[in-house]
Amino acid sequence: MKRNPAMIRPWLLACLFTLILAAGTVAATGIPSGRRPQKQMHTNRLIQEQSPYLLQHAHQPVDWYPWGEEALALARKEDRPIFLSIGYSTCHWCHVMAHESFEDPEIAGLLNRWFVCIKVDREERPDIDQVYMAAVQALNGSGGWPLSVFLFPDGRPFWGATYIPPRGQQGRPGFTDILRAVHRAWQGRRDELERTAAQLIRAIDVESGPETGKIENDVQQKAFASLQQMFDAGQGGFGQAPKFPRPVVFDFLLRYWLRTGDGRGLHMTLATLDAMARGGIRDHLGGGFHRYAVDRAWRVPHFEKMLYDQAQLASAYLDALLITGDNRYGDVAAEIFHYVQARLQDPDGGFYSAEDADSDDPYHAGGHGEGLYYLWTEEDIVRTLGARRAELFNYCYGVRFDGNVPVDPRQEFKGRNILYRRHTDREAAARFAVDEVTLGRELEQARAKLLARREERVRPHLDDKVITAWNGLMIGALARGGAILRRPDLVESAARAADFIQAHLFDPEKGTLLRRYRAGNAGVAGQLDDYAFLVSGLLELYRVQQEPELLQRAVLLTRSMIRLFREGGRFFDSVAADGVPLRLSADYDGAEPAPNSVAAMNLLRLADLTGNQEWRTMALATVESFSSRLNSHPAALVAMLCALDRSGGEPRQVVIAGHRGSADTRELMATVFTVYDPDLVLLLADGAENQELLSRGLPFLKGVHMEGNRATAHVCENFTCRLPVTDAAALRRQLVRREPAAAAN
Repeated sequence: MKRNPAMIRPWLLACLFTLILAAGTVAATGIPSGRRPQKQMHTNRLIQEQSPYLLQHAHQPVDWYPWGEEALALARKEDRPIFLSIGYSTCHWCHVMAHESFEDPEIAGLLNRWFVCIKVDREERPDIDQVYMAAVQALNGSGGWPLSVFLFPDGRPFWGATYIPPRGQQGRPGFTDILRAVHRAWQGRRDELERTAAQLIRAIDVESGPETGKIENDVQQKAFASLQQMFDAGQGGFGQAPKFPRPVVFDFLLRYWLRTGDGRGLHMTLATLDAMARGGIRDHLGGGFHRYAVDRAWRVPHFEKMLYDQAQLASAYLDALLITGDNRYGDVAAEIFHYVQARLQDPDGGFYSAEDADSDDPYHAGGHGEGLYYLWTEEDIVRTLGARRAELFNYCYGVRFDGNVPVDPRQEFKGRNILYRRHTDREAAARFAVDEVTLGRELEQARAKLLARREERVRPHLDDKVITAWNGLMIGALARGGAILRRPDLVESAARAADFIQAHLFDPEKGTLLRRYRAGNAGVAGQLDDYAFLVSGLLELYRVQQEPELLQRAVLLTRSMIRLFREGGRFFDSVAADGVPLRLSADYDGAEPAPNSVAAMNLLRLADLTGNQEWRTMALATVESFSSRLNSHPAALVAMLCALDRSGGEPRQVVIAGHRGSADTRELMATVFTVYDPDLVLLLADGAENQELLSRGLPFLKGVHMEGNRATAHVCENFTCRLPVTDAAALRRQLVRREPAAAAN
């Protein structure tokens, strides 16, 4: 979201003085770590909720309400401002503020006396989070979680920040100071708060509206140049610390390489994927990736694990495998899938949201803090592996007697080790005079022993709610992974998750989605990302399985998405909701792609599969509605640029005429998934239901047939088809657009 903080700050200065302004956003560095919150005697209304985050606050002395008419009506009736706290259950600094402030009787007393207090799980209600995050970013120039915002009873914000310490420190006001200042302003300077709120709403609303104008011809080149300028050539990634994975950037850069042949985009992608795979941001024992790294070298992570990261990063490593043929990338993807299936998949098929950053200390009873589940002492490793194998392992993974954490301002990791690959297999084999095969076997056995030892510890908190949007991302990644790695079990996991969503989060009478499922309860109206991400996942699963029902589901959900969210050339990110003052459209492809970016790509893919050219027109209108943002900051919307890239020409089609499930048909279909071409359209002419469904929009498929009673592939591009082939090797030769590239290192 584009913001001009200078538009807001004069009003802020006028109404809440420098005291509140100084609170701003307090950086995490130097703030004492929280411990695990202990249950209190109090029980508030959150005890009736399903959200794990809200339930974490259900025994605090604060008189919390969930977002809803009861709380909003009380604020209106008693003319009290709302204190809104937004976070999520695996957020470290949310835990810290919960312990320091919301369990404090004095602070709870002030909150209960002067405010109506509302808790929101941002993962359940991204619509609420989006509006108030935009307000805090406008006020302070930055945002994050926990989000702490003060509102009028009608939902308009007038001041906010992120984490706030309970008491003043180093010249900064504490939470108690701010509560008193806001109360005084509410009592005596309400008119100035009104002006601030009005100015905020106007600024956010103006910036979120659809745009008009032509997209510049060089927008792709400008985005590439911007990313190249941000690229860290020494350590991979973009920018300095902290470093966040942003997989949509890899999608853009790899497409740019495929289209232009410019190897710099490929190098930036592979160098970053390599650096992340070596770093402490990767869980080298259990698989998967942590949320982000606090340092430039990817060594010290923020330890929570999010489902959406696993899905997108797995897909990125699969792309690297296809392009380079280097099995190291496939191994990383397979590790991610193993972690997700083992730890995040519900027995009925859906996928849970996340694992926490915080955990119990395995070396000190009663200790609790960030990342402790994943950390090791050298002594523990030696005791677990034995001296000889530990020496080899510690050399490879950078383990030191006095600890190896380079960024530790609070000294919370003293004497501990975060596993990362300090030395390669080749370096270790030379050091210990063994061959690399033997070394690899030794390390595999060492990791297995350490993982078994780690399993004896208390695992971090699991957020076991199922979010429709994030399941859509995982469905797509697993489907691709199953096809590329030739792992039918991964495709089956994807199919089970799709069926779970259909059974528990889809209303067949209305054709609509719900967003959240937990403990047998589904709720919260689906948002744009739920529709867009799930459709994307269903289209990937359809590409692999060619089951007509999957395409029909995607079409139905897309029609519902258009009906519920489309207005003025683009999609709103949310449905209208009581008390939420605005509906917005995100214009940044960040840790997750902007929902409009995914919706535009879905419309293009569906147009290719159904022949519905109105959806292609709608996709182009969606992209063009972000023209100003694309022209001024193209690197902010790289997923949207991928949709723009696809819209620029007719994608290649591979039509395979063959009997569903036969060995020769399966082999030709598998060959399609050995080539990197994200826009390649795969169609199965099976002489049955799938061919009949596709032929309704693509009449030429009626005439496609097998040759010599063997499965036959027809590759078509720009309305011209090559000679049909029945041999997998011949098909691959027709499909390869660029030869396999060498890995970055």
